[in-house]
Amino acid sequence: MPQRRRPGDLENAFYRDVLTTFTADDFAPTVYDLLTQVGEHEAAHVEALSATITDLGGEPVEELSYDFGYSDVEGFLATAAAIENVGVAAYAGAAPSVAVLAPSLVETALGIHSVEARHASFLAALINDADNNPFPNAVDSPLTPEEVLEIAGPFIVS
Repeated sequence: MPQRRRPGDLENAFYRDVLTTFTADDFAPTVYDLLTQVGEHEAAHVEALSATITDLGGEPVEELSYDFGYSDVEGFLATAAAIENVGVAAYAGAAPSVAVLAPSLVETALGIHSVEARHASFLAALINDADNNPFPNAVDSPLTPEEVLEIAGPFIVS
């Protein structure tokens, strides 16, 4: 059975970590401020999903511990781009199940999905290499929970 985690925690922890590891001086002008905003979005996603789960009678699980493995700004940006793209595909992959199991969660999840896509585009443009096109596909492929865990699982420490 896949390990349960509070929705959005991985991304929330990731940005919280980077914003305490690096300073504005480590980035091009305005980038740190935009990354701070992305981090605020991720914290808001956790709050929105947790509140919706609670409203539906569920109980969000506690935050896990993570190790993202980057040691410099370039590594952080590459990891951020990968994490955001996994997040977009994870929301797309979960949409059919969410629509059936918790229809009232669909609005929250779709609202977050579109923001995650903008985060992914921002990071791809920031990295600005051929492998990180801000809009590489006309239609993105969703990921199953197993595929998401295969990609994100190595970041989970406990």
